[in-house]
Amino acid sequence: MNLHEGLKTLGEGTATSYRYDSPDAGLLEWFPSPFANRTANPSGCTGTLHIECPEFTCLCPMTGQPDFATIIIDYQPDQRCVESKSLKLYLGSFRMHGEFHEAGVNRICNDLVALLDPVWLTVKGEFTPRGGIPFWPTAEYRRK
Repeated sequence: MNLHEGLKTLGEGTATSYRYDSPDAGLLEWFPSPFANRTANPSGCTGTLHIECPEFTCLCPMTGQPDFATIIIDYQPDQRCVESKSLKLYLGSFRMHGEFHEAGVNRICNDLVALLDPVWLTVKGEFTPRGGIPFWPTAEYRRK
């Protein structure tokens, strides 16, 4: 099976459509985890992924001022891994959206859990200080 089969945003010759006004989990795509594939991983090693997205932007819902952050995603996949271009498009869809830091980080965590059904997943938002106070909310998921 081709790992990239069925991916919409990674295909050759496909024009990329960018949306910045509303977070859209429908932009997220996944591919089969190589850690779950016994042919690619005969020893059964488990693995984790660490993703840093240093160019995240959104708007303060009260003032409309821009907020900037590094979004850090750590997870242990089960059967699925997030496709990076779709993640970039998804995070970009927050650019003109007003939402408090905590709510945005929680939304990202919930959307990734719904897409991936990981063993565990953590999303941290390291927002640049506003008014001299940095906010770094973290949302965590652990499979029961």
